[in-house]
Amino acid sequence: MPLSQIAGNLSVLASFPAFVLYYLFYSTFDFNDPEGRVSDTTTFLNAYDFIVIGAGSSGSVVANRLTEMSDWKVLLLEAGGDETIISDIPGVVHHLQRTNIDWSYKTVPQTGSCLAFKDNRCTWPRGKVLGGTSVLNYMVYARGNKQDYDQWEANGNPGWNPYIAANKKYHGTGGYLTVQEPAYTTPLVTAFIQAGVEMGYQNLDCNAAQQTGFMVAQATSRRGKRCSTAKAFLRPIRKRPNLYISMRSRVHKIIIDSSTKQATAVRFEKEGHIYEVRANKEIIVSAGTVNSPQLLMLSKIGPEDHLNSFGIPLMADLPVGDNLQDHIALGGMVFRINKPLGVMEARYYSLPSLLNYTIHGAGPLTSLGGTEGVAWVKTKYAPPGDWPDIQYHFVSATPASESGLFFRYNTNMKDSVWDNYYKPIVNTDMWQLIPTLLRPKSRGTIRLA
Repeated sequence: MPLSQIAGNLSVLASFPAFVLYYLFYSTFDFNDPEGRVSDTTTFLNAYDFIVIGAGSSGSVVANRLTEMSDWKVLLLEAGGDETIISDIPGVVHHLQRTNIDWSYKTVPQTGSCLAFKDNRCTWPRGKVLGGTSVLNYMVYARGNKQDYDQWEANGNPGWNPYIAANKKYHGTGGYLTVQEPAYTTPLVTAFIQAGVEMGYQNLDCNAAQQTGFMVAQATSRRGKRCSTAKAFLRPIRKRPNLYISMRSRVHKIIIDSSTKQATAVRFEKEGHIYEVRANKEIIVSAGTVNSPQLLMLSKIGPEDHLNSFGIPLMADLPVGDNLQDHIALGGMVFRINKPLGVMEARYYSLPSLLNYTIHGAGPLTSLGGTEGVAWVKTKYAPPGDWPDIQYHFVSATPASESGLFFRYNTNMKDSVWDNYYKPIVNTDMWQLIPTLLRPKSRGTIRLA
C-alpha cells in the first residue's frame, strides 16, 4: 500500500473508536490486496479524448465504459483521494462524516426545516473521494419507481421509459456492482417485516416487479464490506493503459471557446500546481449535485444576475443550480425495548466483534450502521397504482445508541435537543423508524458563496 494511502487512513483516525487501530494495522500491512488500488497520475498529456470531472457514483461508471474503447484516452479527475480502510467497514458508516473524505457541506439557515440543528442548518454529506458519496452513504440499494421514470418522459425527457429493461430479469449477475443483503441483522427487522404483513403489506423484493411492500434492506456490499462505485468500476480496470486517474485534483474551471461555445479544456489544481489539459472529444461533468452546478457557474454558465454579482463574465444565461430536490426524512421516532437486541456502541466496538469481522467478514460490523429494513407504503395522497409516496427506513439504533461523541455532531444537532430528548436514554436498546417523503414539492437552489 502506498504511503499516501496509509496517511489518508491515519488522517481519519481521530474520529474513530480505539478498536479501529486493530483493524487498520491488520489491513494496512496486508500487501496482497486482491482488488488492488488504482495508481495516481502525476504527469499529464497535453490532450485526452475525454475528460471526466468527478469520480463518484456516475463518474466511475462513465470512465469504465469509455475506456472500453481502447483507442480513447480518458482522464478522470477527482478532488479527493482514494478510499480509506475505515470506509470499507459498513458498521462504522456514521464515523465517516466530517472527515477528509467528506466535503462537509451545510445548507443555508432554514425557516421551515432543520429546526433541530444548530443555526437551523442541515449537514449535507458529499463524498470527496474516489467513489464519491457511495463511499460514505449507508449503502441501501433502492431502485426508483418505474412510474417516476415514465413521468419524467411524459414531462418532455425522452428515453426514460424503461420498457426495454422491464422485459429483462430484475437482477442481473456477473456485473461490476455487487448487491447483497447485509450479512448481519438483528431479530428486530424480522418483527418489522411481520408488522408490515399484519398491516396487509407483502414481504417481497421491492427492487423487482412491485415496489409497495416490506423487506430486509439490500445493500451495495460485497463479502461483508462496502462495495463503492470505485471498488466496483475502477479497481477492476485499473490496468487499462488508456485510463488515467488523477486524485486530489480540484477543477477550477472548464475552458469554453467564446466563438464556438465549445468546451475545449479543463483547468485544475494538484499539489499546488495549475494544469490545463484539452479534450479532443468531450468533457463530462459528473461532480455531484453540489459541485457540478458550482463548476458550471464558475465556468460562466448560469443565471446572469447571479454571475454578475460575482463579476463572472457570462457565457450562457441558463438556470444552473435551480430545481434542487431532495428526499425529506424525519428522525426522532425512537422506541425503547426491554431486550438486548438493539445495535449499541458497546456491542459493536468490542474486540470480539472486531475479530469476527476481520477473520470471518461477519458480525455486527457488517450491518449498515443499524439500517436493517425498508418499506414503501402509500398514504391517501399517493397516486393510483404501485406508486408509493413514503419510504420507511427501519433502524435498530438511534443517535443515543452510542455515547454522544459522534452522531450528534455529524448531524449538527442542537445541544438542547440532545440534552432533553436523547441524553436521558443513552446506551439503551432502541429502534427508530425514519419516514421519507419520496416526491416533495419543495424546491431549492445551489448558488455560489
